[in-house]
Amino acid sequence: MTLKEKLANGQKIVGTMLRITRNPAVSYLAKNAGLDFVMYDCEHSNYNFETLHDAFVTANALSFSGLVRVPEGTKDNISRVLDSGAIGVMVPMVETKEHAETVVKYSKYQPIGDRGYTAGGAHTAYLNGKHVDLMKQGNDKVLSIAQIETKLAVENAEAIAATEGIDVLLIGPNDLSLSLGIPGDMMNPIELDAIAKVAAACKKHKKYFGMHAGAALIEKFGSDLNVVMSLTDTDFLLQGFAGIRKLADSL
Repeated sequence: MTLKEKLANGQKIVGTMLRITRNPAVSYLAKNAGLDFVMYDCEHSNYNFETLHDAFVTANALSFSGLVRVPEGTKDNISRVLDSGAIGVMVPMVETKEHAETVVKYSKYQPIGDRGYTAGGAHTAYLNGKHVDLMKQGNDKVLSIAQIETKLAVENAEAIAATEGIDVLLIGPNDLSLSLGIPGDMMNPIELDAIAKVAAACKKHKKYFGMHAGAALIEKFGSDLNVVMSLTDTDFLLQGFAGIRKLADSL
């Protein structure tokens, strides 16, 4: 079952973000742990296309999902990671309807967007086929995610959510707190109100609502969330290492 099918069936999809892990075997571990996806962070990390391709080929062979946060919403970033086999793409700092339309333009095929067509690549499991069929399959499968992390984005949340082809609005709470003038204070009523406005916009326009956050925010908006992301690989590696030190110190 694809991520979109799970969402359409009312399931929450759950994942984490990767910044330093390059071994494609991470998909085995994440799937065995019960996650639905991992997202490779290409905004704040340095993955190259070869690494991403190998990771997605492995994930897709396992019926697991690899997503990417691209550095910005350009054709080069969006289309290439999807052609490399990503199941979804998240664009940071989406602030307007026009920006959301650009995300759709490069992530969805006609008649929804204008993604360039090719077959016989990682995104089609190296199979060729009829253009119309493969483009429909791509549109049915790919998640186009607008990351909402500024005051302006919150103000335009309804317009972004109303954009055809956008599937998910996902909150980036850290940058949102900066934009709202309350850096790092994610449980501030100002931030909570902003997040609630985005959740309401998603509900009104029948789009999925997501967040990449810690436990407190996720629990606060748990009933609204469709896409749950928490931690990064650097977080849980550090936690694991610290646990070993704590164990040794207790002896």
